[in-house]
Amino acid sequence: MTKPLANQVALVTGASAGIGAATAQALAAAGAHVILTARSDRKLEDIEQAIHQAGGTATIAPLDLAESDGISRLATAIAHRWDRLDIMVICGAILPELTPVAQIDQRAFSKALTVNLLATQALIGAFDPLMKRSPDARIVGVTSSVGGKPRAYWGAYGATKAAFEVLLDCHAQEVEKISNVRVAIVDPGATRTAMRARAYPGEDPLTVKTPETVAERIAALVQEPFPTGHRERVPDPR
Repeated sequence: MTKPLANQVALVTGASAGIGAATAQALAAAGAHVILTARSDRKLEDIEQAIHQAGGTATIAPLDLAESDGISRLATAIAHRWDRLDIMVICGAILPELTPVAQIDQRAFSKALTVNLLATQALIGAFDPLMKRSPDARIVGVTSSVGGKPRAYWGAYGATKAAFEVLLDCHAQEVEKISNVRVAIVDPGATRTAMRARAYPGEDPLTVKTPETVAERIAALVQEPFPTGHRERVPDPR
């Protein structure tokens, strides 16, 4: 039986752990060839091996989103091997220390802005030509509720995610009538990740959804004819 994403190429950032890793595996299970990017070579190799053992295909591409020219080099390398990019899931992000706005560390804030926001624009710009060659390209940006609903002590991270959402929304409007590229923003809600464990150290991880739950929804979403600019929050399992 042909898998729904057979012959499609997907790029997932932050693919070494958490929602990114689970999404990469879900897309591969649906038939896509997945390009895995993150900083850790070893963790990427583990995810690649898991995908191959499950019968899928993947390629690892270690990348630090904070490097100014790493994204353009990756786009060039991918363009030499594939003639298009069908799916891009932007999961890679960093969480600065939770602190009052008046006490935000400028260096940590700058790095979060680079990884969470500037790298997003760089990804969109670098891969725009490849995505426009796809007959049905989809970009999915993974956000956080604090991007739309400010919360005390979350100012640094929330500001990066608010700008992240504006950037994706603007891109969605810009490509709507001139290409087959569609853009969606997904809020995973409370999810059992290392990032959440850092933010909520006293929380029982078994009380929140798994990354696989979010990944299954993202993998299903990219198969749906959603309108560009689509937004949704992944509900908690009942």
